Amino acid sequence: MSDRDTTGTTSPTDDAEHRNDPAPAAVLAPLDDRLPDLVALYEDLHRHPELGFEETRTAAEAARRLTAAGYDVTTGIAGTGVVGVLRNGPGPVVLLRADMDALPVTENSGLDYASTVPGRMHACGHDVHVTCLLGAADLLAAGRGHWSGTLIALFQPAEEVGGGARAMIDAGLYSKGLVPTPDVVLAQHVAPLAAGLIAYCPGPCMAASDSLEITFHGSGGHGSRPETTVDPILMAASFVQRVQSVVAREVAPKDRAVVTVGSFQAGDSANVIPDRAVVRLSIRTFDEAVRSSVLAAVDRIARAEAAASGAERAPETEVLDTFPVTVNDATPLRQVNEAFTALFGAQRVFAYEPATGSEDAGLLATAAGAPLYYWWLGGWDPEEFHAALAAGRLAQDIPSNHSPHFVPVVRPTLTMGVEALTAAALDQLAPPAAETGGEMAGQAARSGAAPGVGGAAPGV
Repeated sequence: MSDRDTTGTTSPTDDAEHRNDPAPAAVLAPLDDRLPDLVALYEDLHRHPELGFEETRTAAEAARRLTAAGYDVTTGIAGTGVVGVLRNGPGPVVLLRADMDALPVTENSGLDYASTVPGRMHACGHDVHVTCLLGAADLLAAGRGHWSGTLIALFQPAEEVGGGARAMIDAGLYSKGLVPTPDVVLAQHVAPLAAGLIAYCPGPCMAASDSLEITFHGSGGHGSRPETTVDPILMAASFVQRVQSVVAREVAPKDRAVVTVGSFQAGDSANVIPDRAVVRLSIRTFDEAVRSSVLAAVDRIARAEAAASGAERAPETEVLDTFPVTVNDATPLRQVNEAFTALFGAQRVFAYEPATGSEDAGLLATAAGAPLYYWWLGGWDPEEFHAALAAGRLAQDIPSNHSPHFVPVVRPTLTMGVEALTAAALDQLAPPAAETGGEMAGQAARSGAAPGVGGAAPGV
């Protein structure tokens, strides 16, 4: 991890009219008084995790708070999706996104606000995301005298299964005018970095993901007479070992790819050879050519192992979910990072390498033809993190997302998350109409809105 700025890909003229004012301090001023309520909200969300497309309780709380803050709220988008729109004069349309779903993980944190739902846990920090966005949405609504434009707060279901963003888009998020088409999409994700840090990655920052289920077909029989069977367990086990050669021997070292087998299910009895075995695997890539090559290799190996075992039926492959590569746009990344540096200090804003985890937030941007900036929010105890870093034991001592031990520290994670979303939104919105007309006209021209047309958005 480095604090070196690697984003200097946009010329200064691209930002000639870019906003740089003291508004964040004024808008963030009430945060200390509101923090106890946000902590209580976060702990409540953590106690009550909900899986993808089942986030009814979380969605209801988001809708209630947005309504109370003065947003025009639409609920039930793709089942549980929620959006709040705050029109505040001419200027850009800025979308802030948080995902809401939890994971089928049993919590092992020992915290007094641990999950109360058996086998369910906010093991990826989406409860942090919801809390921070609600905090930022509240502050921005209260501080609307410091900005102009249209703000969208979007609470998305089912990020973990790769379907939530696409489902909201397909339900008419933009096409039916449920929200104005955004000029920029902003999002953050809590990560196992020291709390108090912001990490970013220019360009492709998170991998494409393909999750597959492969069913191997054999012919079952008595465990004492394997010669009368075609053993799908042996077939699938050979596939599991051989498929690891794809990255090791078929992907160039300069390219990045991950193939992980996360589930192997076959049989119910020690003395019965079953007639099928089911393997689930996850594939991560950053390049479409590499992705196609890896998927083809996985299919080839599955078929070859079935043929080598004498199976009469070819394996069947089902695509469980697919995420695209998440790509950060250079311009909002640089602009927002300038705001982060001004607010937090250069030592707390770090360039970081691309992550092999995956996200669907980018779909919200590409469907709108808008740029995306997606950053990582540090969430782990700083002393523990730096001790592990110094000892070279980050992988061993700091739980990753999806771990039953992954629970971010409340402070300063929530404070920093609210501040980051608020500052990023203010950076991309226009100054208030009372400020210089020339600057307002420039902001309106970039957003496609004419001065004096409140809430106007391109194509809406």
